Amino acid sequence: MLTGISNINPFSLSKRINRPLILDGALGSLLQQYSVPSSKKVWMTLANTNYPDTLLKIHKEYIDAGADIITTNTFRTNPVALSEFSQTKQLELIKAAVTIAKDARNDLPVFIAGANAPAEDCYQKERTISNKELEINHHNHIKTLIDNGVDFILNETQGHFDEIRIICRYCSRNSIPFIVSIYLDENMTLLSGEPPEKVISFIWEHEPLAVGINCISPALFNALDKHFIKNWGYYLNCGSGNPEDTIIQCGFSPEDYLETVKDSLKFSPSFIGACCGSNPVHIRKIKEYLDGKKRS
Repeated sequence: MLTGISNINPFSLSKRINRPLILDGALGSLLQQYSVPSSKKVWMTLANTNYPDTLLKIHKEYIDAGADIITTNTFRTNPVALSEFSQTKQLELIKAAVTIAKDARNDLPVFIAGANAPAEDCYQKERTISNKELEINHHNHIKTLIDNGVDFILNETQGHFDEIRIICRYCSRNSIPFIVSIYLDENMTLLSGEPPEKVISFIWEHEPLAVGINCISPALFNALDKHFIKNWGYYLNCGSGNPEDTIIQCGFSPEDYLETVKDSLKFSPSFIGACCGSNPVHIRKIKEYLDGKKRS
């Protein structure tokens, strides 16, 4: 059991409890399984106000499975994604997401990560908005998440160096606790072309809580050189098709995913979760294994 979690670096706890912290799994694809409709542009954002009970249920399922960290359903609540909605509605959707996560946590020792995704589609290579629009997007979204009381910002699936620079500088300048979780293509580079070593080195200059890797396949993750990363974690794509698929089905069983987890432990990750296509069973398998390893 985690105790005394306020005002500390969440990922330093992994050393204290002698295991990685456990991040939750997918929200969007699991909401699909509960028959919640999605939108191409805003993904599952409207579930925050249209299906709050379902979202609350999923958060609780992840906590019951063993998650130390749950992630707000704010992957597409950023201003660029919600450009067709009023500012009032944007704020309402973010507040609802954070409130639901807090209700799920209740008084349990669980961290709430505020999800901040790329301004545009996370698999999109070509930039269609200006650098100023990128700045406004991330500054506003991160500030709103922090103002609503998340414990830290999880800047996830970040595949463009221009956005990563904006995020790191803003969070560092404003003393906002954050991590950046990068996305790599099949060439083992960011979508903007940089090698991960260069980008991760830049991120560390801005004193994040940790660095992450997410939404890549277990096969790509296994081939990645992980020796150069410190205080790091990951949550991998467990979907059966392409990352861009509208409907996401589980294609990597909890048992198979656990084998990847076991192999990764020699690199001392600070946190482990799962991404698209995963469910609470994936998280439960990780928790059971780590608990058993600790007892042995």
